[in-house]
Amino acid sequence: MDLPVEEWRAHVHRRWRQLPSSAQAALRTSALREVLRHCSSLLQPEDEGFLQRLAEGFSVEKDPDACLLYKEEGNKAFLRKAYQAAAGLYSKGASHARPNTQEMALCFANRSAAFFHLAQYETCLEDIGRAQRHGYPERLRPKLMLRKAECLVALGRQQEAALAVRDLEQSGAAQQASTGAPDLQALQRRLSHLKARVREDTGPGEAPPLSVSHASEEVGPRAKNERIPGTSLSVSLRSDPSRGRYLIATEDVFPGELLVKEEAFVSVLNPGETAGLRRGLEAQRDGRATPGDCHCHRCLKPIVATVPCEGCSYAKYCSQQCLQVAWERYHRVECPLGGTLLTLGVFCHVALRTVLLAGFEAVSNLIKTVQGTVSSEAASVPDGQPPGQKLNTRPNLAESSPHGGASGVPIPGCDRDGSYQSSYYAVFHLLPHTKKHSPEHKFLCGLSIVALCRKLGEADWPPRAQGPSAQEAALTTERTPEPSVWAEAMLRHVLQLHCNAQGVTALQEAGSEGDLVTECQQVRLATGLFPAISLMNHSCRPNTSLSFRGSVGSVHASQLIARGQEILHCYGPHEGRMDAATRQQKLRSQYFFDCRCQACQEEEVHGAGVTPKQGGFRCPTCRAALQGLDPLGCSSGSCRAQVSRAHLLGQLGDLQQRVEMAGELLRGDRTARAVQLLLACRREAEDFLTSEHVLMGEIEDRLAQAYASLGDWPKSAAHLQNSLQVVKAQHGPASVEMGHELFKLAQVLFNGFAVTEAVSVIEKAEKVLSLHYGPENEQVQELQQMKACLRELPSHPGEPTA
Repeated sequence: MDLPVEEWRAHVHRRWRQLPSSAQAALRTSALREVLRHCSSLLQPEDEGFLQRLAEGFSVEKDPDACLLYKEEGNKAFLRKAYQAAAGLYSKGASHARPNTQEMALCFANRSAAFFHLAQYETCLEDIGRAQRHGYPERLRPKLMLRKAECLVALGRQQEAALAVRDLEQSGAAQQASTGAPDLQALQRRLSHLKARVREDTGPGEAPPLSVSHASEEVGPRAKNERIPGTSLSVSLRSDPSRGRYLIATEDVFPGELLVKEEAFVSVLNPGETAGLRRGLEAQRDGRATPGDCHCHRCLKPIVATVPCEGCSYAKYCSQQCLQVAWERYHRVECPLGGTLLTLGVFCHVALRTVLLAGFEAVSNLIKTVQGTVSSEAASVPDGQPPGQKLNTRPNLAESSPHGGASGVPIPGCDRDGSYQSSYYAVFHLLPHTKKHSPEHKFLCGLSIVALCRKLGEADWPPRAQGPSAQEAALTTERTPEPSVWAEAMLRHVLQLHCNAQGVTALQEAGSEGDLVTECQQVRLATGLFPAISLMNHSCRPNTSLSFRGSVGSVHASQLIARGQEILHCYGPHEGRMDAATRQQKLRSQYFFDCRCQACQEEEVHGAGVTPKQGGFRCPTCRAALQGLDPLGCSSGSCRAQVSRAHLLGQLGDLQQRVEMAGELLRGDRTARAVQLLLACRREAEDFLTSEHVLMGEIEDRLAQAYASLGDWPKSAAHLQNSLQVVKAQHGPASVEMGHELFKLAQVLFNGFAVTEAVSVIEKAEKVLSLHYGPENEQVQELQQMKACLRELPSHPGEPTA
């Protein structure tokens, strides 16, 4: 996903092994310019031909046959009354239709019918407008206009509905109905019924429109920080040789306080499973939605009615405005290269989009500055510097307190006035760690960038400048950058992304539509660069929580952060999910540093004698916790039992397979069999796993899911209570994981009408989730709605509890 597809990686690996050792050695210490020079001389026509064949394997251009297939599949779903699925299939059909054609107009019109049945009337009206703009057939227009009038009536916009009815009558639809055609007669009956409704509802003045509930927009930090835009006044930037740049609290920060709210400088949607984008009939029949089908390719916001790019079938947007902005800023260059970008991976795509957003003048100036600085990265930054730190190459930066480094040295990335802006200048100076990447990895990235630049030369390249005026947007020969400048900037960004890319996540509901209890999971939606968020150093036990709404990242304090304390973020390896050895290996391989956070130091002191946070094993003799490496020994002083680690891991693996089998049974609606299997798994797990083991929590969670599907709410709640204890032991009582589990328990108690207990759990869940996501979060708002509903019901002191 991040790196090129497996076939291209394998091809480049074969090329790497064919290189003489002298050429391989040269790439180990070469500057980026030299890496590109070597790769440019090594890229052969056969390599470009192979890349082209791989790119052609992706279906990203318009395909009328695919449009027809998706439309027909959408019609079948519509007849089954699966309106949500039908809308998704019509969207896929529209993405393959050419603009201003009957095919595109029909896809939008059919999708409007699906949204009408889903009672999404505003979206239905938008699709009706799109169908008209793309040339909806005149002979079918009465049906579309009637649907429009019905939407307006449903929305309480009676005067507009009356005008729509009048226009429909004047169009001759009523006279056409007298021909006796069944469809037209049905249309006439609907029109007569609608006229009666409009007469009843329309009084002297227009009825007020129905209120439409919208999620409130998230506000920014309570007091803006002019030195670091997007952060609160409680945040200050510091720098020292051991930690690089980092953020500290200038005053006590309380749990839940918003510290950073930043829009990504650049972001690219992850394509998900690329198999669905491959050519062929089977790929086209795959109607499953990918992130690119459900989120805007520019702002990343979730969408139900996509607006497709007019040039390719891949890019989709939430509105015509987002489409137009994306086209003007970068997509007109990316559009003809869709297959190539999917082949070369998200990192190459982000690198290209970054330079397109920055514009050639900013890119050229910074590349020239770096080229004029000899070994600047090695001279300015110590080898052990944490990731996410920048290299300062701008001369004569003003010294500024408190945003000053050790001994008053200006902090890299700050502007002349000492402020840190979320700009291309900040992005450019994220460290690429050129010398720490393996030579083969640099060869893969370099060859990919050179190949991409050659493809750009065949397309619309160089792009027009992005500037505030028409004069600046005009190309001149003198201001056109050399391809080598773009290539060097893109290679720099690809290497930066290895350490500095931020995965943009979203909560995704699992399970079937209509489930009474929602199972949510964090999924990686996109990859982006966030200059201010990148200032935070890593901790395996962070004191902040990062969440996203579209392309905007928000950092909330997850615990009290005292004045002067560092503000820390987890880069992925968390103490609640991995042991210290695994965390160190992952951090070392991706971020090039050894973690010395509090959690790692504590585990180093305690060594193997402590039970891991993920839970451990029980002694088969006395059921006390086992400890040690191999073999594991009983922690009880009176028991000398020992068990080999291999035996325990084998037993654990077998149990995990059966738990997964139970999950498949649940998804296949074989709930009773799943319950039997899960209960047997729990009995076995209790014999050799500690009560806080992660698998114990998973078993309890799935049992809760099974009983909820059977409508046995008390049993479901009881198992969720057990699961909560495991989550609490693993992640802590105020963790985001705890919030999600409390949310599920609140749903179960709500559905079981356990009023008093449900209100109590709702308040706990609301408090925890607000701490991590803020009060505007969708789950928080749903909890508030449940609480308001329950408070209208009588409380029963004698009601059954879980």
